Amino acid sequence: MTISKKVWDRYISALRRVNDTAAGRFLSYMNTHPDATDAQLIEAAYALATKYGESAAELAAQMYDAVAAASGLTLEPAVPAATATMDEVARAVVGTAKTGNSEIMSGAVGRLVKMAGVDTTMHNAVRDRAQWAWIPRGGTCAFCVALASRGWQPASRAQMQGGHAEHIHANCDCTFAIRFDDSSTVAGYDPERYREMYDDAEGRSSADKINSMRREAYADTKERLDRKGVSEAEKRIVLNSSAAEEIVV
Repeated sequence: MTISKKVWDRYISALRRVNDTAAGRFLSYMNTHPDATDAQLIEAAYALATKYGESAAELAAQMYDAVAAASGLTLEPAVPAATATMDEVARAVVGTAKTGNSEIMSGAVGRLVKMAGVDTTMHNAVRDRAQWAWIPRGGTCAFCVALASRGWQPASRAQMQGGHAEHIHANCDCTFAIRFDDSSTVAGYDPERYREMYDDAEGRSSADKINSMRREAYADTKERLDRKGVSEAEKRIVLNSSAAEEIVV
């Protein structure tokens, strides 16, 4: 079985709309409440992360059940994952507030919403002993390339940190797909291509290779923005995104 590009794009677009709506509403709240305290920001972010996180989790559960049914399996319905806790929301809001950038802060809310959807796929895949693969879409950051290069693998809690996916960031449409056999896939997913990109990156360790790809992406992005004449303010937002950061291990 192959999940068609049309079906996968429709699923990812639906998730993106939910994430963007949550982020957009939080940005609107910050713009209309410039004097909001940290506690008020956290409360607003928590309400949005809960409401839209539930929607993302439900979309992921529906997709999971659809793949299982198309595979000819009768499984227990997928269980939507829990949404972000108040502590997780508080850390995201306070952490991004240090940047002084409302776009980055609102992106953190979108990331928490996305996390609920990804967690739903992961938890149910572990329950049912499915396989999963990280499917890139659009502009793909170095870490997503590294995850995609792993190909299809047995679902395992070893790839979770504190019950969550090990890598979720804002403004990213990459996510897990699942399968229940050794031949099903998502149209266009080419793990060998991503493995080649990963292997060709400079460095011996995984962190070195990811940092190398990030530095290259940063330079390429900066050059492209310079050619387009993007303002310095807008440029900082793009270059400070997860695709341009280096990890420290």
